[in-house]
Amino acid sequence: MKRIAAYSVCLVSVAFAAAPMILARGQERASGSPAKAATVDAPDEGIPVTSDLVRQKCSSCHRADEKGRLTRISYRRTTPEGWEETIKRMMSLNGVKLQPDEAREIVRYLADHHGLAPDEARPAAFEVERKAIEYQYTADKDTENTCTSCHSMGRVISQRRTKEEWELLIAMHRGYYPLSDFQAFRRIGPPPRNEEPPADGRPPDHRHPMEKAVAHLSTAFPLTTPEWSAWAATMRTPQLAGRWAVSGTQLGKGALFGQVVITPSGDAAHGEFKTETTFTFARSGETIKRTGRAIVYTGYQWRGKSDQSGGDSAAWREVLFVDRDWRRASGRWFTGAYDEFGVDVTLERIGADPIVLGVANPMIKAGATQDVRIYGANLPTRVQPADLNFGSGVTVDRVVNAAPDVVTVSVTAANDAVPGRRDVLWSAATGHAAVAVYQTIDFIKVLPQAGLARVGGANFPKQFQPFEAVAYANGPDGKADTKDDIELGPVDVSWSLEEYTATYEDDDKDFVGTIDPSTGLFTPNVDGPNPKRKHNTNNYGDVWVVATYQGAKPMNPIRARAHLLVTVPLYIKWDQAEVSR
Repeated sequence: MKRIAAYSVCLVSVAFAAAPMILARGQERASGSPAKAATVDAPDEGIPVTSDLVRQKCSSCHRADEKGRLTRISYRRTTPEGWEETIKRMMSLNGVKLQPDEAREIVRYLADHHGLAPDEARPAAFEVERKAIEYQYTADKDTENTCTSCHSMGRVISQRRTKEEWELLIAMHRGYYPLSDFQAFRRIGPPPRNEEPPADGRPPDHRHPMEKAVAHLSTAFPLTTPEWSAWAATMRTPQLAGRWAVSGTQLGKGALFGQVVITPSGDAAHGEFKTETTFTFARSGETIKRTGRAIVYTGYQWRGKSDQSGGDSAAWREVLFVDRDWRRASGRWFTGAYDEFGVDVTLERIGADPIVLGVANPMIKAGATQDVRIYGANLPTRVQPADLNFGSGVTVDRVVNAAPDVVTVSVTAANDAVPGRRDVLWSAATGHAAVAVYQTIDFIKVLPQAGLARVGGANFPKQFQPFEAVAYANGPDGKADTKDDIELGPVDVSWSLEEYTATYEDDDKDFVGTIDPSTGLFTPNVDGPNPKRKHNTNNYGDVWVVATYQGAKPMNPIRARAHLLVTVPLYIKWDQAEVSR
């Protein structure tokens, strides 16, 4: 599987790093020549531009027709980040003069009127959330191979264009980055001789990869779709003011629970809000307070920024999808020079009813008694043990304490309690919480299994990599790494590095960086040639990240490991942080 990061950089871009044209990576070019306002297949395609500011600033290059459509602009839809990248390029390469408030207004207009419907944007959420995931585009492997030669597939599937616009996008790539022909777009060499025809009897397909891609993209991601037609007809500014319960997880820190207070701010009619957030990391008990601002584009695309109250930590960016009923939102909060620190969060509107968000310590050992903290909002402060049900074999002995946001109960699991995950049922509250009953911890896993860090600190920033260890119990088959394994949750381990032998006399472990033995946070070494290293090379390399769990058997610890690649800085990075301002 291909590891696709939202901030991947095209190899061609690196080769042309010194050229101004590099600012246009991944989008269409500006052109004074008009694109066809209509095609034979879809004579009425194109979205009229009704914004006076857009027409004033853009019509010198983008010609208007009798229906108010502007060439190029009216035949494409994308995310706020996609439109902002286009505007930046127009200013850098084509001399468009914009004040910051004008640029923000244009981004807002285009995102609202030439944007994506929720169902269209969801599959590419990882792109705007800056989330490195294992992603495969299965609809057409040839198209995926062509596009991911340079960048994330998320950049592609977060756009909608007419067939002509997809063709012009290919033309832009070939004009700005000539090496793209050899890297991805054109077939190298003549068609093979004496080629066996496909099994279905059709003649061999000798089209160039770019021709196959255009044919697929123009049908899979056309400008006009039922989803956008329905959303554009009913889109409205969401009413989000009020209290929201927040739950989430952060790699290396675990689950968090808290509340967000949202109030209208600035131009409330266009979806501007202020936020006050308080949450607690359940494992450590650390409580964080943050204040921020946000804009909601296209009626559902939350783009925000928050700062920690009384702290010196970096600002967090917020990318959320607001549900159609305005009762839930989900997405990612993130920070870091490479957006590597992130929290996957869910917000749920708080009304009058109690809400359960989750538990802090979900592992319950058979034959033992322990306290379990249940987090939520509007929780009853008068709770009886009989109000809670942990399933057969687990008894709620007493309520230790109760507050509106967290209730602590003491539970005992019988010696013969059946191992497995089970829901915690509370008759007085909605929501979901789960615990896992186990006899023994049989193995652990390190997450992520494949990590990425970048050296830095001298000329470029560092990319850190957090890790965490998750405990498992064997399922009914008694075997590890099978489908019936029981995930128990994160555990405390000791962390270390070991050599990942890739070459003779490998010495990467001594130079790539260090890992915190308690938290699992890897800090890379400084960038630049190192005279202390063989051949004066940089501090890159491969290592194993090793987690050691002592548990109840210190003489027989459980170990697990993951691969960490420490590489060079990302010399060219495209980021659209302004959409949250």
